[in-house]
Amino acid sequence: MDIVFSKMHGLGNDFVVIDGVNQTIDLDEAQRRLIADRHLGIGCDQILLLESSNDTHYDFVYRIFNADGSEVEQCGNGARCITRFAIDNNLTTNKKLRFKTSKGSLSSELLPDGKVCVDMGIPLFDADALPFDITHADSVDGDNFADYQISVSDIKVMFSVASMGNPHAVTRVSNIDTAAVAEQGTLLGTHAAFPNGVNVGFMQVVDSGHIKLRVFERGAGETLACGTGACAAVALGRRHGLLAEKVAVELPGGRLDITWSGENGDSLFMTGPVTTVFNGKMTL
Repeated sequence: MDIVFSKMHGLGNDFVVIDGVNQTIDLDEAQRRLIADRHLGIGCDQILLLESSNDTHYDFVYRIFNADGSEVEQCGNGARCITRFAIDNNLTTNKKLRFKTSKGSLSSELLPDGKVCVDMGIPLFDADALPFDITHADSVDGDNFADYQISVSDIKVMFSVASMGNPHAVTRVSNIDTAAVAEQGTLLGTHAAFPNGVNVGFMQVVDSGHIKLRVFERGAGETLACGTGACAAVALGRRHGLLAEKVAVELPGGRLDITWSGENGDSLFMTGPVTTVFNGKMTL
């Protein structure tokens, strides 16, 4: 089976993007892992698959697979890349697109400067809206950010939770450079409180309009950038009164701009760049 693909990235969060409109694509988990393998395959954090939609409300179906082969609900950097992919490959003449995802939908727009703005939907904070078993976590009172804490051996992690179509646990740190990202990311990501896993964000608040962020993604480990992680961190920071309506999020791979009114029922918007690295064909 030959697969034509594009290698793309959003701030270093890299993807193998596959046109499932003009190709018949049916990959099992082992094949996805091979494609994502940086030594044996193409190499990527996630595989993005664009498919035709039978629903006239949507332009395309957008599917996301982690490097471990598992399918996940959402990817913000991927949403920007899949938008540019559809437009650059003449799969649509529209600059504004609407995608159906496994857990809902999202809208995006290619801006005149080449960046892509994505309507990431309404942030959700209720633990019942996430695959989160709060019986395995303790509530935190009096903290200006964390709502929960988990202790394992001598490690205690304080965090809040949000969903941007996929689950996030965000902890506030004083220095992003010295944060125990791998250790605490693994602890939370595999903890019984999150039976389906969770993306773990480490947020340093520089000021009300600027944060620094590192994200340990489920199924991928720490990545250079996580779009939904940036959205979740800003939404939680704004909900707890720490952040303004417009926030620059500084990730290891670069900057994203997040805008959210903070009002219940209002969508959150993410804007950032997209880069196409190369196009190719892989034989499986």
